[in-house]
Amino acid sequence: MGYKEEFNKWSTDPYFDEDTRAELANLLGNEKEIEDRFYRSLEFGTGGLRGVIGAGTNRMNIYTVRQATQGLANYIVKQGAQDKGVAIAFDSRIMSPEFAKEAALCLNANGIKTYRFDTLRPTPELSFAVRYLGCTAGINVTASHNPREYNGYKVYWEDGAQITPPHDKNILAEVAAVTDFSQVKTMSEEDAVAKGLYNTIGKEVDDAYLKEVKAQSIHPEIIKEMAKDIKIVYTPLHGTGLVPVTRVLKELGFENVYVVPEQEKPDGNFPTVSYPNPESPKAFELAIKLAKEKDADIVLATDPDADRLGVYCKDTKSGEYVSFTGNMSGMLIAEYILKERRATNTMPENPALIETIVTTNMAKAIAKAYDVKVIEVLTGFKYIGEQIKLFEETGSNNYVFGLEESYGCLAGTYARDKDAVVAVMMLCEVASYHKKHGKTLWDAMLDMYDKYGYYMEGQEAITLKGMEGAEKIQEMMANARKNAPEELGGNKVISISDYKNDTKTITATGEVTKTGLPESNVLYYELDDDTWACIRPSGTEPKIKFYYGIKGESLMDAESSLAVLHDNLMDMFS
Repeated sequence: MGYKEEFNKWSTDPYFDEDTRAELANLLGNEKEIEDRFYRSLEFGTGGLRGVIGAGTNRMNIYTVRQATQGLANYIVKQGAQDKGVAIAFDSRIMSPEFAKEAALCLNANGIKTYRFDTLRPTPELSFAVRYLGCTAGINVTASHNPREYNGYKVYWEDGAQITPPHDKNILAEVAAVTDFSQVKTMSEEDAVAKGLYNTIGKEVDDAYLKEVKAQSIHPEIIKEMAKDIKIVYTPLHGTGLVPVTRVLKELGFENVYVVPEQEKPDGNFPTVSYPNPESPKAFELAIKLAKEKDADIVLATDPDADRLGVYCKDTKSGEYVSFTGNMSGMLIAEYILKERRATNTMPENPALIETIVTTNMAKAIAKAYDVKVIEVLTGFKYIGEQIKLFEETGSNNYVFGLEESYGCLAGTYARDKDAVVAVMMLCEVASYHKKHGKTLWDAMLDMYDKYGYYMEGQEAITLKGMEGAEKIQEMMANARKNAPEELGGNKVISISDYKNDTKTITATGEVTKTGLPESNVLYYELDDDTWACIRPSGTEPKIKFYYGIKGESLMDAESSLAVLHDNLMDMFS
């Protein structure tokens, strides 16, 4: 069926409610918009759904949520796991509570128990809840840090991590098999509750989750000692972080925590920031203003589902607040955990740090200094969660820390997704530790540069929307495979890893080996002098992303070298 036929069906079929049909009626004459909404079904990727909210097959709405959930339900039933149930959480975005309820009722209609949180919760708590409740799966309704017009739907399996092989491909196939809305089941909330299928959860899980978060603290005595001296400004960016973050900080003893009042309350319209992403400087404008008023030591922001953490720190020499990348804040936490675990003799046997292939190479230098193994995985925290499960099954290693460059990390194994709540706690502890020794976090970062080298990384993304954009992105990746560069940023290309074809090619000899990682549409260039670059399409947005990193002789040298590498990389696609 073509997009026009799908549009006509949605516009006239009584299966779709009056609001949906009215929304579509307003599109008559806007052929481009109609095509974009109906030229395909919203793709259920290896992590779930994500898209713009609205009517249409290529949009997030109750019908596409039900359709995806029916596919998940079919897979759970085939696994014979319907009695174990599914945990469901949601964030502050528009339609998140409604989508969470629709997902629950679809599962219930298929005989599957659900445990839905009473109000919004952060993503890492959903990850924790899956294992805490012994569920077979989990769903979190969130679009993470995307703009306000988006929503999404992440699927987790029984280990608490987002779905990985073989479950991701198998669930994908089940969702694809639901080709007509007549195949989708649902039921009323009243009937689901009466049959014991629809269950509401809340405080018990909160308490258990936050107990595990606080257990990751290494030196709670330092927090108590410095509690009156350190000043923290925090913003949840209208999302889910307010309650868990402020509760953890208060229970650990921090006394000077200032929440940005304009961004304190959950609000899916994100009235103070168009892009609720802690990677964006604009998201920090109100927080920096408050920090200057309070003379804060550190400024923290969590994204709407509280799995990413953005950081600014005061530079006492200049008096200005310095931004930290996800790599920088992650390295501060990693260094602290590894150093203090060694110092307190609490480092486990066969310790391992896990990072994604686009995360800073400084992680390798730090791990080497503390005799900790480094394991690299594909982009996506689910692959870090997968390694934790593998460690538990095989006893090969013990997890000590995991991080990705996109402002996400995890201390501990209570959850299997990145957790900004524990990241806030750990970073505040790190700040307390360094302040006790007369240093700021920026001073500590400079010390790390002096010790390990001036590692610096960057990222660029090109947005290409719609059907034409999707085709262009694929064309760009194909061209990159055909026209491999010999050098970038003045550095020779040593090897090219093509994760789609599972090949690693040594450029000097032409020798080809396997990457050893799952199939993914990613190209990775290893260059000399500890330099690298990577290209991949986004799995959640209509973008192609470019990652790159260098090791400089100084901050100025690193910045200059990084700029040259960026320009060369972008020239490949100009």
